[in-house]
Amino acid sequence: MSLDDSSPVLSTFRQVRSPRWKGVLLKTPFHSRTSALCESYNWRNWAGYVVPSSYQLVPEMEYHAIRNAAGLIDVSPLYKYHLAGRDAGRLVDKLVTRDTTKCRPGQVMYTPWCDDAGKTVDDGTLWNLGDGSYRMTAADSNLKWFQDNAIGMDVDVRDVSEDIGALALQGPTSRAILADAADGAIAKLRYFRFANGRIDGIPVTVSRTGYTGDLGYELWVDRADAERTWDAVSDRGKGHGLMPAGNLALDITRIEAGFILSEVDYIPSRKAVIDAQCYSPFELSLDWTVSLQKGPFVGRRALLKEARRGPARRIVGLEIDWPFVEGLYAAVGLPPEPPRLAWRSSVPVYLGDRQVGRATSGCWSSTLKKYIALATVAAKFASVGMRMEMEITIEGERKRAPAVVVKKPFFDPPRKRA
Repeated sequence: MSLDDSSPVLSTFRQVRSPRWKGVLLKTPFHSRTSALCESYNWRNWAGYVVPSSYQLVPEMEYHAIRNAAGLIDVSPLYKYHLAGRDAGRLVDKLVTRDTTKCRPGQVMYTPWCDDAGKTVDDGTLWNLGDGSYRMTAADSNLKWFQDNAIGMDVDVRDVSEDIGALALQGPTSRAILADAADGAIAKLRYFRFANGRIDGIPVTVSRTGYTGDLGYELWVDRADAERTWDAVSDRGKGHGLMPAGNLALDITRIEAGFILSEVDYIPSRKAVIDAQCYSPFELSLDWTVSLQKGPFVGRRALLKEARRGPARRIVGLEIDWPFVEGLYAAVGLPPEPPRLAWRSSVPVYLGDRQVGRATSGCWSSTLKKYIALATVAAKFASVGMRMEMEITIEGERKRAPAVVVKKPFFDPPRKRA
């Protein structure tokens, strides 16, 4: 998935590249509510929409709301597609690497999709709507890709992104909030399932999904009903610690959850400038999403070859030795300073004198009390327990701190699936 631009302020880079860019940033269906609450005036461009980086001057309380109560996040900029027609099932099975015959009505699947070279075009979710049609969500514009692959099929692919508002209700009290706000069927929803219901009489589709790795839901509503939905959920959340949360808090939670971010942890193949920027699902450590036995799909032949020889690299989780980092600060007479925000940059990773990869996302996890990162490393160094070093810069000087490959996700509470 793609969260937004790497800068916490508005970036012209994505404005130019976004297919939605029309000279001015768009407003989400919830903008009248988010803008009234955004005390920080800290906004960013997410796929052509303006969204809050944080509502408060600092995002810490928003992060802690997600982990200890509940956060309400506007995720409307996600691209949303509706695929319908006699060959809709055939098309989605051709597009994605998952075995879509196992996606039952009312079920959601996370999946990447690839080009003919087996490199990841994008990743997102696939929904079986139960009437022979499907919904797909994505980080980037995929309409032409889907339509090109549908040539010769009886299927209609429509971009419904601007018709639907989306809210992520995430955190341990999210279920209690929905129990107060919605009917019983929604409150009892299973992990990666969805159901249609009502919140204060408003028709809503609720999915047990999210980008935080916690107990959570996503609410999908018609654009015309968006503001009333925000108000209803906010009102019912008052007694459950609900707080609006921006993308700075969301970025920390997604790293804790071990979720990759498009254009940060990997480059989509259609945007890559050189081959080395392209990643296969195996290189993304998404082996579990690849069903090579299901039959023909885009990229299958290349992925079969890669599965036989093994990927050249992997995305792994790193835990950095924080007591050692504290010592580096003490050596120059400074108190230790954990990164306050999640960072997104290429940070070298070493084994001895040899660079074996690079970290691409990292943060200090207040919940885990650990310094963690996502990194691409050569496959032979990707085993859990492998020890290496990550570059640390202190007072302008480059140092190295011990790091160890650990199992992802870093944060995986039982309540997520309960």
